[in-house]
Amino acid sequence: MPTYTPPLRDMQFVMHEVLKVSDEFKAMPPHAEVDVDTINAVIEEAGKFAAEVAFPLNISGDTEGCVLNKTTHEVKTPTGFKDAYAKYVEGGWAALSCDPAYGGQGLPFVLNQCLYEMLNSANQAWTMYPGLSHGAYEALHAHGTDAQKALYLPKLTSGEWTGTMCLTEPHCGTDLGLMRTKAEPQADGTYKITGNKIFISAGEHDMAANIVHLVLARLPDAPKGSKGISLFVVPKFNVNADGSLGERNPIFCTGLEHKMGIHGNATAQIALDGAIGTMVGQPNKGLAAMFVMMNAARLGVGNQSLGLTEVAYQNALAYAKDRIQSRSLSGPKAKDKDADPIIVHPDVRKMLLTAKAYAEGGRALQIFCTLLLDKVHSHPDEKVRKDSEELVALLTPIVKAFITDNGHISTNACMQVFGGHGFIKEWGMEQYVRDNRINMIYEGTNTIQSLDLLGRKVLGNNGATLKKLGKLIGQLVEEEGVNERMAEFINPVAMLGDQMTKFTTEIGFKGMQNPDEVGAAAVDYLRVAGHLVFGYLFARMAQVALREIAAGNTDPFYGAKLQTARFYFAKLFPETATLMRTARAGSKVLMDTDLALA
Repeated sequence: MPTYTPPLRDMQFVMHEVLKVSDEFKAMPPHAEVDVDTINAVIEEAGKFAAEVAFPLNISGDTEGCVLNKTTHEVKTPTGFKDAYAKYVEGGWAALSCDPAYGGQGLPFVLNQCLYEMLNSANQAWTMYPGLSHGAYEALHAHGTDAQKALYLPKLTSGEWTGTMCLTEPHCGTDLGLMRTKAEPQADGTYKITGNKIFISAGEHDMAANIVHLVLARLPDAPKGSKGISLFVVPKFNVNADGSLGERNPIFCTGLEHKMGIHGNATAQIALDGAIGTMVGQPNKGLAAMFVMMNAARLGVGNQSLGLTEVAYQNALAYAKDRIQSRSLSGPKAKDKDADPIIVHPDVRKMLLTAKAYAEGGRALQIFCTLLLDKVHSHPDEKVRKDSEELVALLTPIVKAFITDNGHISTNACMQVFGGHGFIKEWGMEQYVRDNRINMIYEGTNTIQSLDLLGRKVLGNNGATLKKLGKLIGQLVEEEGVNERMAEFINPVAMLGDQMTKFTTEIGFKGMQNPDEVGAAAVDYLRVAGHLVFGYLFARMAQVALREIAAGNTDPFYGAKLQTARFYFAKLFPETATLMRTARAGSKVLMDTDLALA
């Protein structure tokens, strides 16, 4: 059976020693009083909830799954899920970073990020129920009317109600312009919505009294394509003016998907038959409102794979120290035993360190991004807000795609450490592989994220935001460029930063002549960009570790951080050279293949 220990020390290192978040918060009036002790107290309690309440339900939830009553359209979640959710609400975790105006605690997003990383390590399927609610909250908070906010936000904040996002339809996934769901205006200002949605995570369950669906649909006179999409809030139960629940709305679960993983989460097929909804935002501008939720979800999906990478690593490490198999190539290490623990073998260490490096790099990037979000929402300086918003927009597709791809690499590597036992359910490792696999697909496949990064976020503004990231990297290079002890960490980042400008310009120029060149290069490009960002963050982490060691700090944590950083730059970061070469190979070898694909 797997185990889980919340990585509090590493979270504290990134927050307090590398990014110094409490100093950053002092410049943000809503968070000025959030100090180191407050942060530590919150994440320690969050870790206890994740490890003691959510984690014990992970394997049982996967085994039991969700059950749909086709007569009532109600879904029963796995045993213990409902009780765990009640404890989550009772503990105030749903309200952690929500607006105090609606009953929230108003704490920084950084703390919510740490909470959700640990919850995802503990039980991704369970965590998706409250996680989607937070996205619905964000969309309504940004684009809802005053009446909608008053009606829905207090209950979403407290966790009494949960939320979903209803986008995908049976005939269209990412291409929402093909959507057919219709919204008919009514005399009272509401709309009757009819259509079918699929792949709706947490779309029906027994954990909360009401489910607030955010649904994309078309008005009768809507333009064709994505420019004719509106957004509506459609509750499972209609809500009376006083906030009490009214009659059942005709939005029903008609089936549950039979999936590779996340069995404990109800992935629902939803039918709307004249369900009553109200419009969120402006007519035919629904995607702009929904993108608030989608971007929150994309960061959340990256966090899911970060959580799985961490818990898979912890269990693979423990197994590698305990399992004896063969002797070390350089001579016996456990002479009192018949064989050595497998952790003595170089390739086992490579697999373990790959997962460790991708977990620690992913954690630093996630906390870095949520600190940017805190600046976007709470910093008094408009330029800081704008710059932070641009940077987080650039980094969002990297968080979603790079961290989930790394999660796939890492969970598979950790399963491999277990050998044949990794393939057996009782060890828990194969579940981490299965659960992670969806993260690379939903909220826009990783190819879609790559096209978004290269086509929209980089080439779309002629590299202006990429230059802002380059400026951050340049500041670190200038600060540490002459420090010989930092050379092994700084030089690769400085070199790739310089190469990135030429690489981007080259692809952009080829793309102007043939747009398929962007499509052919995008996935490799995103992975190069991901390594650039990870490299920058690992260099900053190494900078702090070296300073602590030089100051006489004997905590082995710092030596371990340097060893992980050295492994990352030696064994993982060099992938960028191959990726740039394959990206430059162009589109012809892909598109001029009709005979091969006949």
